[in-house]
Amino acid sequence: MNESTPARKTPLYSLHLELGARMAPFGGFDMPIQYDSIINEHHATRRQATLFDTCHMGEFIIEGNGALATLENLVTCPVADLACGACRYGLMCGEDGGTIDDLLIYREADTRYMMVVNAGTQDGDFKWVSDHLAPQTDIRNISEDTGKIDLQGPQSPALLDALMPGVSTGLGYFRFRAAQWQGQPVTVSRTGYTGERGYEIYLAPSQAEPFWREAMRVGAVPAGLGARDTLRLESGLPLYGHELRRDRNAATTALTRAVSPNKPFIGAEALRSPEARHQTLAGLLLHGRQAAREGDILSTVDGAEVGTVTSGSFGPSVGAAIAMAVINRGLAVPDTELLIRTARKPLPCKVVPLPFYTGTARS
Repeated sequence: MNESTPARKTPLYSLHLELGARMAPFGGFDMPIQYDSIINEHHATRRQATLFDTCHMGEFIIEGNGALATLENLVTCPVADLACGACRYGLMCGEDGGTIDDLLIYREADTRYMMVVNAGTQDGDFKWVSDHLAPQTDIRNISEDTGKIDLQGPQSPALLDALMPGVSTGLGYFRFRAAQWQGQPVTVSRTGYTGERGYEIYLAPSQAEPFWREAMRVGAVPAGLGARDTLRLESGLPLYGHELRRDRNAATTALTRAVSPNKPFIGAEALRSPEARHQTLAGLLLHGRQAAREGDILSTVDGAEVGTVTSGSFGPSVGAAIAMAVINRGLAVPDTELLIRTARKPLPCKVVPLPFYTGTARS
């Protein structure tokens, strides 16, 4: 989207304004950044349960006898062993190993899959997949017909059951199921992007606002993209455009869980090249409260440049400024002391393991 293109609105836009949200462009949409304060919404997610508008995300249906072959060729994660009712995180890369997008694959039936992609990359993703379809495969973009709300936090199972009794029971991590809300079909999955126990509700756009209001009535708190960013950073989760980029080899992200070690896929040779692994993603704990920013240069204490900050913020649950950075692999050792060069002054920091904070996601 260029500067002259007006931002799109999700089905919840009017409700966000009613609730006093501060809005800003994100991924081509006008999205809520915060309602109360980022810190309060962050803690509400860690301790209670919050609602996030994720209607801006893109959803594609890929189906047919060639659907599996198409996805195995396009995404870094294995797909053949994905059971119906299960979902998996993966990357879609170019031949050079640069990340086109990170995504989720849902296996809805033997030859039918749903791919969930980022808002800002949706059009390019759809073209890329369409250009690489195996024979006997169709793709449909169902984003306009799909609303999505995330319910996140340790109290989310109880609130989900207040909305749809029994739906959370037995729903494992990275699993999904069909359900109904007020007589209408919905899909409920359990993945999350906050580090906490949580669910994603896919529903008709017309149902998004009634569902949100009912979720608030039973105790969920609205939260914006500001809290979502601090939550995912504390949890060591990548964000496309920051840790993951088209011009950066995905091997530097250390997302080994998302990359098959042996199957062929577009970009596999580049990802497995030894030259691509001279840097890796690391966590940084700063010695003060001032936060680092994306693009800040990382150096050793004697001034040698060794990496670049990809994301930085104050971590409310950690109680300190934290960052993720792509750094020389040999320095990605806990307690290694480094300096972050900022416009104001160098910020001392040390390398720490990821994640910075472990929540209830897998509980």
